Amino acid sequence: MAVRRETTGVGLHPVHAILLGFPIALFSSALVADVAYLQTAEMQWTNFSAWLITGALLVGGLVLAWALISLVIGWHGEGKRNRRVLYAFILAAMLALGLVNIFKHSMDAWSSVETFGLVLSVLSTLLALLAGAIAYTNAGREVAR
Repeated sequence: MAVRRETTGVGLHPVHAILLGFPIALFSSALVADVAYLQTAEMQWTNFSAWLITGALLVGGLVLAWALISLVIGWHGEGKRNRRVLYAFILAAMLALGLVNIFKHSMDAWSSVETFGLVLSVLSTLLALLAGAIAYTNAGREVAR
């Protein structure tokens, strides 16, 4: 019985997959820190959230660059091209919202996490989770034939 590796997802390189985990975790943690700030009014939570968003933007930029280079050069061509384009678009939208979010978090404490700041954190987190779902879904399933 031969085992054949069948890839139907984006076709991530293992390092790309590891790097993608960082924006997912960091944007999610920033959302939790924002909610903690709204519950406690302790200003350190908003500072912590700003650092988490900054880290997510730095590593997310690397992930987007890798995705765009992979798209242009055609690495891992076994994945569907439309799915890879959607993945890169979602990463770009995640980073754009994250950038607006970090600018919002650079304001004074309460004005940084009010309704607009929280909405930006939620949207950034949802886009990071969506990018992860697209990238990791059926990324490397082994099929026995």
